[in-house]
Parts: sequence; structure tokens; C-alpha cells
Amino acid sequence: MLTDHDGGPDRIDVGVAPGIRLRVLDWGGPGPAVVLLHPNGFCAGLYQPIADRLRQFARPIAIDLPGHGASTAPTGADSYAFEQLAADVVAVLDALGLHGVIGVGGSLGGAVAVLVDRLDPGRWSRLLLAEPVAFPISGESAPAEAENLMVAGARRRRDRFPDRAAVIRAYRDRPPLSQLAPEALEAYVRWGTVEDGDGVRLACAPEVEAKVFEVSAGPAGAAAAWEHLPQLCAPTTILAGADTFLPDVFGEQATRAGAELVTVSGGHFVLHESTVRGVELIERYALG
Repeated sequence: MLTDHDGGPDRIDVGVAPGIRLRVLDWGGPGPAVVLLHPNGFCAGLYQPIADRLRQFARPIAIDLPGHGASTAPTGADSYAFEQLAADVVAVLDALGLHGVIGVGGSLGGAVAVLVDRLDPGRWSRLLLAEPVAFPISGESAPAEAENLMVAGARRRRDRFPDRAAVIRAYRDRPPLSQLAPEALEAYVRWGTVEDGDGVRLACAPEVEAKVFEVSAGPAGAAAAWEHLPQLCAPTTILAGADTFLPDVFGEQATRAGAELVTVSGGHFVLHESTVRGVELIERYALG
């Protein structure tokens, strides 16, 4: 485990398998640890604006999932099976000595948090899941066609830009990233791009994002998280955006999980569309 600190969050690299290391951002703070898991294609640094406020009364810790941010990108699709991602998170939490802690996950991160609970019941003391990717494979609620469209969109994604300002210009008016609060978009671009030759490239390669979407549509993806919802050990709240682009299955998720459903204005990126609201939601439903 390697640690690097430059005045921002501690940057910790944790080995989870031979040749595979995950990056952790640890902002410190006086209160309980809150582990933050990000959506597909993003990175731990997306939570920077939230963490800067949260660290006043908690200890925010965010993890770059494999292939995202500064974490190693495995080549095989099996490495992106949701339960494998969850196993990698458990390995990180073990290395950091974090047990019985609060978990917060958005989209992919929410599904991974669900499966951490399956692998290690009791690891989470409480869960806050913002539109978790936990769906059945078939039936009226299944989003498989939408996921397949997202696979194609990910593979078409432009991955190189002249500089970070160009990335922000490209994304700030393009849904769904246009729904991010300006400071959340800036944080994503800061932590989710890498200087490379004449410009910058996305830290999460389009092919990795596409692989995750492909896995999501199969039994090792969203369906695995859906299957575990009735067995969740941790008290759970599910957040949903009133204008999300995803199929409206969050009420069904809450019913299966015996969880509280909270619907707020906005779209899929519930925690990141208003930083103040995101912190308030974490404080009320995860820390309260």
C-alpha cells in the first residue's frame, strides 16, 4: 500500500491482485468513515466537491474502481463483473482496516456497494444508493436495450482533447453530463483525465466503459445486484431523480430491499447535480 499526499486528499494505492492496484482518495475528517463509489466512466475525484464539505464532520474516502481514474485497467471482461468489482472494494477496505462503515454509491457504484454487502454482510453499517444499477435481465423493468445503446455510445466516445478546458467545453452542454454541477464536472475532469503527449486523455478508456456496460446487461452485472436486494443486511435508502433517463424501477428496488425511497428533482446523477443537496442527502440518510 503506497500513500502520496500533496495538500489535497491522501492518495493511496492498494494492491488487490497481482499487477492490479486501486487508487483511494482519503480526505480525512473528524467523523465516521463514508466510503464513496462512483458511476461507470467516472472516478473517485468526482466526489471532491462533496468530500470537501463532508470532511468537516465525517471522513470521506472514495475509490477508483478498476479501469477508472488512477486504478489499473484489467483487460478481461471477467474483471468487470460486478461481484469482482465488489471483491476488489472489499480488498481495499480490508487494507484500510474499514469495517462496519457507511457506504454511498451512485449508479455502478451503488450496484457494487450492494454486492459488497453480499460478499461481506456487516461490512456496511448503512447504505445510501443513488440510482443503483440493479435491474432484472428480463421483464418490463429490464433496461438491457438501453444498456446496449450505452455500449455503442461509450465506444464512440472521444477520448483525447487538447487540454482540460476543452473537455469541460465539450461536456458542459451535452446531456447527461450537463446535469452535473459545474464544480462536479470540473472535479471529474481534473481527476478523470491524464496529461498525455500534446493534450489529455480520459483516464477511463471508452473500451473499459463499454465493457462495464456490456457486463451490466448480463447475469454478472445489474441482475446480480438485483438478486441480492432482498438480502441486504445494511439499512438502506435509495435515491432517484424525478427526470432520470433510466427506466423507473427504483420503487421496485426499494420494495425488494425493504428500503426507503427518496425521489428528488433532477436526473441520474442525483448526488452531483447540486453539491449542497448531495451533502445534505448524505448527512440525512447516511449519517443521520
